[in-house]
Amino acid sequence: MRVKQFRYAADNFGYVLYTERSALAIDGGAVQEMCAFIKSQGLKLEIVTNTHVHMDHTSENRELIDQTGAAFIDNQTLRSGQIIELDNEKIEVYHTPGHTEDSICLRVDSLIITGDTLFNGTIGNCFSGDLRGYYHSIKKLLALPDSTVVYAGHDYVRDSLIFARYLDPENEAINSFLEKYNPAHVFSTLAEECQMNPYLRFNDPAIIAFLKQNGLPVATELERWNSLMRIE
Repeated sequence: MRVKQFRYAADNFGYVLYTERSALAIDGGAVQEMCAFIKSQGLKLEIVTNTHVHMDHTSENRELIDQTGAAFIDNQTLRSGQIIELDNEKIEVYHTPGHTEDSICLRVDSLIITGDTLFNGTIGNCFSGDLRGYYHSIKKLLALPDSTVVYAGHDYVRDSLIFARYLDPENEAINSFLEKYNPAHVFSTLAEECQMNPYLRFNDPAIIAFLKQNGLPVATELERWNSLMRIE
């Protein structure tokens, strides 16, 4: 299965997952561009769904469905851990509460679409208020193979890595990622995230040292996570 990324509204990303015949749209804000791509590839859009129900991800659902006749699978149905099948290929759904209670990620083959749970270089705001739940969601993603390709819901790369450099100014992985960053196709591997994204590096000595210097609790992994989430 392949993926096509679509930018809309400045920094939002939507995605089309597709086989030789069929497609699934995730966070379909780029309606016209998605429809044009689907037509050009000779595909049928079978399903529209969302990583979570914030309006910047859901507002164009109806237009996309009306133009294509696709079925809609709501986020609540998916977050029970279902498998979506597209031409006998499986898309695995991970419920990852934290940014919102209903947040999900969708994994197929060696890639995962993470919505606003995990960005390239940072994570989403914890609008749910459930910091412990968010921690467990991040741990779930960290258990995936290092080669997993991360496709996020927004492009916050430059600002995120400025903050990452503030926490760990000697980290060369940050510079390496910025050198290859391409706003026309934004992605990272989980291995790269573990090297540069401070919110995945709560066990890294450089991050622990920063937290200690700022008088923040570091005794346990969960304390270090909570401390990172308190930094502004």
